[in-house]
Amino acid sequence: MLVNRVLNATLAGFVAVLIGFTSSIALIYQMVINFGGDANLAASWLFTLGLSLGISSIALSYFYRIPILVAWSTPGAALLIGNAQGLTINEAVAGFIFSAVLIFLCGVTGWFEKLMNKIPFQLATAMLAGVLVNFGIGVFDQMNTQPFLIMVMFIVYLVSKRVFPKYTMLFVLAAGVIVADQTGLILPNDAKFTFVGLTYIAPNFTMQSVLGVGIPLFIVTIAAQNLPGIAVLKAHGYKAPISKILSFTGLANVVAAPFGGYSLNLAAITAALCMSEDVDADPNKRYWSAVAGGIFYILMGIFSGYLIGVFSTFPAALIFALAGLALFGTITNSIKQSLSDEHYLEASMITFLVTASDLSMLGISSVMWGLIAGIFTLFIMNVFRR
Repeated sequence: MLVNRVLNATLAGFVAVLIGFTSSIALIYQMVINFGGDANLAASWLFTLGLSLGISSIALSYFYRIPILVAWSTPGAALLIGNAQGLTINEAVAGFIFSAVLIFLCGVTGWFEKLMNKIPFQLATAMLAGVLVNFGIGVFDQMNTQPFLIMVMFIVYLVSKRVFPKYTMLFVLAAGVIVADQTGLILPNDAKFTFVGLTYIAPNFTMQSVLGVGIPLFIVTIAAQNLPGIAVLKAHGYKAPISKILSFTGLANVVAAPFGGYSLNLAAITAALCMSEDVDADPNKRYWSAVAGGIFYILMGIFSGYLIGVFSTFPAALIFALAGLALFGTITNSIKQSLSDEHYLEASMITFLVTASDLSMLGISSVMWGLIAGIFTLFIMNVFRR
């Protein structure tokens, strides 16, 4: 009985981390490249994320005896890729720190619930949809360069989504690698295990780093990651101390940010894998699955040099398609939620359109302008309400 419990918890933790890793490593890699880094820096950032996520998951889960799986923000990485233009990596790190400080303050002050009431959820999700929609479109843009590769990945995505939904991105990655290898698109691979150290990047706080990275990343992390993560915990009957958890992840994020830990937040979809009855019939014992997940995060970090070395040999089309396909579900849910209330329809649509545009004024990106436009639309609608 004990052996089965250990195996179930270990398997659940492994699958949760594997799914999270395969669904978003393309975004992490591309984010670092867009900020002017290289494969070595990407490996260092992945090492930082693996350590910080692993330690946080183990500490929170064991202390509270609740399956609390901490993750990086996939939508946040997508947002940062879209906002990389014109920003130095030092400014980006400053934005990471600013976002982390805001999350920490939300935890220690209890502002979280109040803040979410001030920013309509529909506008936050419309902003997220505007950020991500170009990634979805990018999948089909890549068909212009590698039609066979992208078509195979797309078909595997559709089939796996219906047959093996939990492992969709794993199958898509495998299919993409096989096709790319057979068609000679993968570069020679001489990747081997090398220990990756932490790389400190001094933050450079500017208005652009705060408005272009810090605030949008904070909103996306709260609305698209922490809120669903809290909902998953509540749906499984766990009464988690949300403010304390946010304080912990926010503080850990502040420490990790100068080394590439751009976002630490509650996992949602993958966390649900650690909370099901398949893990353990006793809900009070399921936290061991999140502890196991934390251990696998740390192992992922230790082997980050090899993983990124392999990943850097993949063709650009495969990486872009993998990132876009991984975000299809998030794009769908974001659009659906942004249009869920008739009162916010026009404001949500304006938020979506402005965010998805190339608008950039006063050093402020379209992401922030999208939210401003949506709030302004709501204000006008309320003032001139008939």
